[in-house]
Amino acid sequence: MAVARGDLMRHDRRKFLMLTGTGLAAVSAGSLVQPNQATGQASATDTGNSGSWDTVRAAFDLSEDRIHMSAMLIASHPKPVRDAIEEHRRGLDADPVGYLERNDSRLTRAVRSAAAGYLDTHASLVALTDSTTMGLGLVYNGLRLRPGQEIITTDEDYYVTHESVRLATARSGADMRKIALFQNLDGVTAEEIVDRIAREIGPSTRALAVTWVHSSTGLKIPVARIAERLQEINAGRDEDDRVLLCVDGVHGFGTEDSDMPGLGCDFLMAGCHKWLFGPRGTGIIAASERGFSATRPTIPSFIDDSTFSAWINNEAPAGANDGARMTPGGFKAFEHRWALTQAFEFHDGMGKENVAARTHELAGALKEGLAGFTNVSLVTPQSPELSSGIVSFDVDGISPQQAVSALRERGIVASVAPYTRPHVRLTPSVRNTEAEIETVLSAVHSLVD
Repeated sequence: MAVARGDLMRHDRRKFLMLTGTGLAAVSAGSLVQPNQATGQASATDTGNSGSWDTVRAAFDLSEDRIHMSAMLIASHPKPVRDAIEEHRRGLDADPVGYLERNDSRLTRAVRSAAAGYLDTHASLVALTDSTTMGLGLVYNGLRLRPGQEIITTDEDYYVTHESVRLATARSGADMRKIALFQNLDGVTAEEIVDRIAREIGPSTRALAVTWVHSSTGLKIPVARIAERLQEINAGRDEDDRVLLCVDGVHGFGTEDSDMPGLGCDFLMAGCHKWLFGPRGTGIIAASERGFSATRPTIPSFIDDSTFSAWINNEAPAGANDGARMTPGGFKAFEHRWALTQAFEFHDGMGKENVAARTHELAGALKEGLAGFTNVSLVTPQSPELSSGIVSFDVDGISPQQAVSALRERGIVASVAPYTRPHVRLTPSVRNTEAEIETVLSAVHSLVD
């Protein structure tokens, strides 16, 4: 769905109050009382000629002395999230035990419901974690694997996936195998990726561990099409031999207009403190019923009553594994966990399709500009089908580390992809503007002038 520059699509005016100054104040005052209150999308008509992306940007307390092209790393909390954290912090500081007892169950349910609504799934199929890394570790360590089965991952995946799979297979006696997703990134197609994966699936393959949007190159893989091919492969398999599709989704979560039914994966693990702008130290696992049935919890849950009751009664827990049972227990930074509801509401207020369109618009402008520089090699595919908000590139004659340092000196926050082959990364989001894209392009051009 196309979005004009500076505008969001027309939607309910009441819902847009979540993004206005009045609405942001109302969030801090009222949304904690009604944590499931619906929010929606902004309209250019509602906000006058100035549009509404400026209002979105104003919700963040980002310093004005630099351009923050860093949404993929760690979030700046928007005002509704900041206000919710502060309200909970005050309550916990004033009456730690009482505030926790009065609010924990209700607000934790609200967070799982908000996540489920965002992903069009059921709250029972959502577990809460602290990060993408925790989610990956819990899922791969929890998979019911037999000796002789294998997990396939890819050469292009990140350290955390590789290490989580290595540790899981070492414990279980299963095997780990890496495959290449493409021959050359330049010119790669969705069909090539799907076909290469399908050719590598064997009778012993129990899980496929992939990443939705690669943090090295910015490549976005066609998760839904991979899921469709796996459905064909799984058609003749016994339940315990079906290939499970496990996705590190953090760099598509909060940028793409997708949900669990649309993706078709068995597991989606993501931190909420990046593109979603959620409280730092929060994350989720969303899974299919089949996915959770194929895993065991690793850390005891504090929110699964049946497990606690079983312990009291000295018996095995009844019922199937689910999101509550997979949610690690322990005392958390509760004010951050509970404020995750407001992050989902903030995104709902902008509209997922609008966030996706805006992210692609800014990233597309950045890629187009970089591709026009003689001494810059654009790494990320230009097609929106194969890319999202991460834009990776190399600068002739200087290392990625040198380029990032030079950009920091010019007031631009970029980062280096921490892989065997590093690249410079710029990651625009809805917090950024067209003017910032132009400034960044001028700064990159000055590196090679």
